[in-house]
Amino acid sequence: MQSSRIFIMGSGVVGTATGEGFLAAGHDVTFIDIAPQRVRELRERGLDVRTEIDLTGEPDSLIFLTLPTPNEGHRYDLAAFTAGTAAVGRALATAQAHHTVVVRSTVPPGTTEGLVRTVLEEQAGRAVGDGFGLASNPEFLRAVSAAEDFAHPWMTVIASRDPETVDRLRLLLSPFGGELRTFADPAEAEFIKCAHNIFNATKISFWNEMWLVAQKLGLDLDPIAATVARSAEGSINPQYGIRGGAPYGGVCLPKDTQGFLGFADTIGVDMPLLSAVVETNDRLAAIVSDEVDTATHAAAPDQMRARAMAGSDREPA
Repeated sequence: MQSSRIFIMGSGVVGTATGEGFLAAGHDVTFIDIAPQRVRELRERGLDVRTEIDLTGEPDSLIFLTLPTPNEGHRYDLAAFTAGTAAVGRALATAQAHHTVVVRSTVPPGTTEGLVRTVLEEQAGRAVGDGFGLASNPEFLRAVSAAEDFAHPWMTVIASRDPETVDRLRLLLSPFGGELRTFADPAEAEFIKCAHNIFNATKISFWNEMWLVAQKLGLDLDPIAATVARSAEGSINPQYGIRGGAPYGGVCLPKDTQGFLGFADTIGVDMPLLSAVVETNDRLAAIVSDEVDTATHAAAPDQMRARAMAGSDREPA
């Protein structure tokens, strides 16, 4: 593997695991962080860590944004992320080589080509493609096993409008193994990461809600959940229930979601997640029904004209 020059902007759990993973693979890595204690800890471990990014005299490099994006209520707090991005933009303003900025933090869809691109171009005084590239490469690291997850990823996602940038990241990341998927729109990669986390959270809440019912019935949920994880098609078939845009129907799913809600009520268990499942399906069914009605009404005049024209072509009786 050819060695690359890499900067890690933000050296928390994700940044440290990412940087140390690249180091172990033979790359030249510098960590950037402004927290004095974190800087001290990294230096004590023998790592190259700085409080500012300076690209003067640096060769072509990859700059990974692994900055914090915590929530503040029902929104992402992007203050630290924006400040770190601006620092990179200022460094790009005087850079001589070509650098690739890679968004690795979890951010809302549209951030890479919205906030990041805007801030970088404003601070650098140049546009994406003029001295620097831009990409999204979301992380899929668990806090308890971040280093191991980086070294042996099960999934790597890369997205950029520039095919050369995608190829550069593919060359850097493919040696680590695992499935690798590429996209042209960074928002797709950002959406994947958000949906990935939300799906995991929903799954945990789903089984916790079922656990409440099992507790009431005096049942051990563990073997039940383990069996359902293998029996439920949605758990093992990636084509089942992931298209979007179509409500569930048939006999079983509407019957059991509705019926189990009533059963849970009889034993005194509130199931807000299951209620939301039913509500979401009802809402989507109404949307689809409206769209079908609209399409049918729009098609009706055309069908009438077609029938009239077909009749005018017939010979009189």
